[in-house]
Amino acid sequence: MAKLLYLECSPRKERSHAIAVARAFLERYQATHPNDMIETLDLWAADLPPFNGETLNAKYAVMSGSGHTPEQAAAWNAVTTVADRFKAADKYLFSIPMWNFGIFYPLKHYIDVITQPGLTFSFSPETGYQGLVTGKPVVVVYARGGEYAPGTPGEAMDLQSAYMKLWLGFIGFTEIHSIFVEPTLAPPEVVSARKEAAIAQATALAASL
Repeated sequence: MAKLLYLECSPRKERSHAIAVARAFLERYQATHPNDMIETLDLWAADLPPFNGETLNAKYAVMSGSGHTPEQAAAWNAVTTVADRFKAADKYLFSIPMWNFGIFYPLKHYIDVITQPGLTFSFSPETGYQGLVTGKPVVVVYARGGEYAPGTPGEAMDLQSAYMKLWLGFIGFTEIHSIFVEPTLAPPEVVSARKEAAIAQATALAASL
């Protein structure tokens, strides 16, 4: 039995195009993988630890190989708990809206918490950085108001999927599937057609993942 972790990243819920596509993916996935477990993490409701001074000190203590003070140990334990939940999954699904050409702040907070030495990446002078979350597929559903696809005038402004691909690759992912719903600010008939195309892509991927 495999575990799929779905990270829901939009506050719009029923009005979210990214969530609609992700839910179609999950429905098909559940039908074709009846023995698998699906866990949902709504990042708008998640209680994430602050990445404050003690946490930073704990991180640099890990990087330097020194011990933790009691305060640093408590802060690092909170980070480890979140990262361990992430790493416990076998497959991943994200639904992500574009905010100001990038990702929204609770997702960035989550990424900043779990992207830690010894947890999701390692470093040595000989080999450099190495991702530790390996051998697992991830599907990312992106929704954007405009056109940002390769070859369009907006391509250079896509700091949403570009950042996610960089981050996922950094922590070890090599099987990254991207699904786009754009432009969501187009006339309704255009949005409907683009969303249906994205849902078709998502459901086909869900059956084969």
